[in-house]
Amino acid sequence: MDMQKYLARIGLEARAPAAPSLDALRSVHARHLLSVPFEDLTAHSGGRVRLALPLLYDKLVVRRRGGFCCENNGLFSWLLSALGFRVTVLSAQVRSAITGCYGPPFDHLTLAVTLQGRRWLCDVGFGAPGFTTPLSLETTEPQAQGHRVYRVRRELDARLLEWQGEENRGVDGEWTELYKFTLAPRRLEDFAEMCLYHQTSPCSLFYCKSLCTVVTPTGRLTYIGRRLVTVTFPCEATGGLLETTTEELQDEEIPVILAEKFGIVLDSQLVPKDEAITPPPVMY
Repeated sequence: MDMQKYLARIGLEARAPAAPSLDALRSVHARHLLSVPFEDLTAHSGGRVRLALPLLYDKLVVRRRGGFCCENNGLFSWLLSALGFRVTVLSAQVRSAITGCYGPPFDHLTLAVTLQGRRWLCDVGFGAPGFTTPLSLETTEPQAQGHRVYRVRRELDARLLEWQGEENRGVDGEWTELYKFTLAPRRLEDFAEMCLYHQTSPCSLFYCKSLCTVVTPTGRLTYIGRRLVTVTFPCEATGGLLETTTEELQDEEIPVILAEKFGIVLDSQLVPKDEAITPPPVMY
């Protein structure tokens, strides 16, 4: 595992951070999202994700793949530690868009970084609703990132990450919960059971849909099932509106799209999948 090769993977080989700083943290966080896809293609091409750092390094850095939360954030925590940051692995529970309730503990792996006495939420493994640069854990006020806005609200011992979708209506806008978490330290191996669940349960997005998504300089590019979705964030060229285009794909086109658009070449044949998610039991 070579830190310099990891930095080169995310386009920072000539600009490696000299020391831990907020600017450096923001840089590696944003560059990771622009370079390493959020994807679950291993589960749809005859493989299984295993949570060991050397295996994750080989997949994401050497073979230039992506992964879901345990993979992206798990390996990212190693990079941050190697760069001198103080990192804590956290367990989060994702709010289901189907039931409106939360998933079980260890449903999602996210990170906290403590820097000069202040704590920052880091997450390069949450897909489309994710934030681009770290969010402060020291405030409950809205934190704007481009056309989006997030906040971290406190509720007893938990923190709740919320956003307003693809808009920013200020503090009085309509907030939607994304996930909740505590600051209790966890270990990567604590997520092994839920990692397997997400690859095998019809209640999991990752089992029901073959997907790959990555942030672009102007928006987001997403492959899912047999579709390619291009999102352009509001800008002058779009008249200040969010633009979405969808292209239907033939099976033989998918490997080409994955290679050309995401830089991903799979070792085994992909079985495209886009099935309805079974509502999970309401437990939390």
